[in-house]
Amino acid sequence: MCRALDRSFFATPPGVWYNHVTLNAGLCRVMRHVLTTSLLIGLLLMPSGGGALTGDITHDPADVVKKYAKLDFKGVRLEAGSGEVLHPYIAWTEDPVWGTVVVVDSYEVLDRTKDWDIISMMEAVIPVDYRVLGTMYWATASFLPEPRVERVRFRVKGRSHRWRLLEPHMPPHVGVKRMINFVRHAILQETDPSRLEKLTELRDDLRKAK
Repeated sequence: MCRALDRSFFATPPGVWYNHVTLNAGLCRVMRHVLTTSLLIGLLLMPSGGGALTGDITHDPADVVKKYAKLDFKGVRLEAGSGEVLHPYIAWTEDPVWGTVVVVDSYEVLDRTKDWDIISMMEAVIPVDYRVLGTMYWATASFLPEPRVERVRFRVKGRSHRWRLLEPHMPPHVGVKRMINFVRHAILQETDPSRLEKLTELRDDLRKAK
């Protein structure tokens, strides 16, 4: 399937799609191989010694998605400043202050090109399936169980000899074990009795969600 090839991606906001043309199966098969061609072109144009970094245009664009998802799963965006490690993989400069954390049991990057939406030689949308357990709210130190599989589409584009994530801008998607450890650490540092009670309850709710 070549879903993105028959949608007006640039004319619509993220998450809104409009079908306007149907492509034949032969063209779809060709476009599935377009990114491979772009990688070969990038290899010829790259200066020597530049291919060792994740995100290099001569590498699989799914590698950038895998790296971002892995770091996010480990909780690099839970604390101010720690998210800077993601900067080599993203096109935006600042992450908004999120009031929630999506608590995740596991995730899968769909790295086969037949599962992608190929936009052009240098741009594709790569899906990631998250097994979500629920949502944690910072303001109330509470956890709302919402078990589901959430598909997130990562838009990747080649820029200055590197693959970069253009979107989505989404709350942290953090592994449940990392989240429990984060709350446990907060409990050890908390001195306010009421806040301590809420954090303890949050830790217990997260444990039940595993």
